[in-house]
Amino acid sequence: MKADFSKNLLLWDQKTNNRPMPWKGIKDPYKIWLSEIILQQTRVEQGWAYYERFIKAFPTIHDLAKAPEKRVFKLWEGLGYYNRCKNLIATAKKISVEYKGRFPSSYDEILELKGIGPYTAAAIASFAFDLPYAVVDGNVERVLSRYFGINTPVDTNDGKKMYNLLANALLDKKKPGKYNQAIMDFGAVVCKPQNPLCQHCPQRRSCQAYHFHLTQALPVKSKKAEKKIRWFYYFIIEHQGGLWVHKRDAKDVWQNLYEFVLWETNKETAPDKIIGSAFALKTFDNQKINIKNLSPVYKQQLTHQTIYTQFLWASVKKLLKNLEGYEFIKIKDLIKLPFPKTIADYLKTASMNERR
Repeated sequence: MKADFSKNLLLWDQKTNNRPMPWKGIKDPYKIWLSEIILQQTRVEQGWAYYERFIKAFPTIHDLAKAPEKRVFKLWEGLGYYNRCKNLIATAKKISVEYKGRFPSSYDEILELKGIGPYTAAAIASFAFDLPYAVVDGNVERVLSRYFGINTPVDTNDGKKMYNLLANALLDKKKPGKYNQAIMDFGAVVCKPQNPLCQHCPQRRSCQAYHFHLTQALPVKSKKAEKKIRWFYYFIIEHQGGLWVHKRDAKDVWQNLYEFVLWETNKETAPDKIIGSAFALKTFDNQKINIKNLSPVYKQQLTHQTIYTQFLWASVKKLLKNLEGYEFIKIKDLIKLPFPKTIADYLKTASMNERR
């Protein structure tokens, strides 16, 4: 059964698989690493353009290491999970300085780099250096769970250990990179999470999920994280062609990104109540708050939280004294700063006429 699986997979890859990706088949570890970091928590369709922009802006790892962090974060803007970008910069600098620009070529050394876990290390090791390490991501877990009828939850220690052992047992040791790419592609285009192409699947003859009608039930996940609801109300405060921004230094998903004056709550709040709140009165130094524009509500769905955001564009006659930690910049310079996705989306769609 195991031998048939690997054989059929490689035959499918050779005859049928035509999934295009710009990094596919390359041996440059820098480009492979860059693509893998971008694709963490990101769909290929979204990551493709970012990958091409990064390669154009930073053709070598030395170029990335030397680039100003603000420029790198600006290029990353919109991809989310910004800790990936922070780790990308740190790893680029480490390789540029400690390894003289040569990417480490052993699995253990690769795994020690910041932002790289077992999956990414296996991908780089197999694709760039033909080392026999199996990749195990969501696509791989889904394919193996369905084909072998495994109901051990993928998000448990036992499940992770089982899938890792099975994936490495199935791996073609002579063509590890080709095999790894094939099984990931197979999970993405044939054994999909929803509406898998079972009728056209070359593995269906031995697939346990297909024969026992378990396709939608597998793989099994045991944990259901409680989703948090957050409401962000941003004051964009303008004064004589400039406004206040703040660089987040808290260790969260938006670290090193910029934002406006934020009031956060756990429920929707009417604009007049926000304007009349103690927070607003203190922020505006008890000046009259002139709201020039009130944006629609933006919704952002993250893994374990839903964030609703609304922007209140206001103006003041005097400089504000209670905005410690904020810097005053010209409106025209906003384009130079990296922002979280929702703020970036708002700034792209809001014309100057709407803002004023």
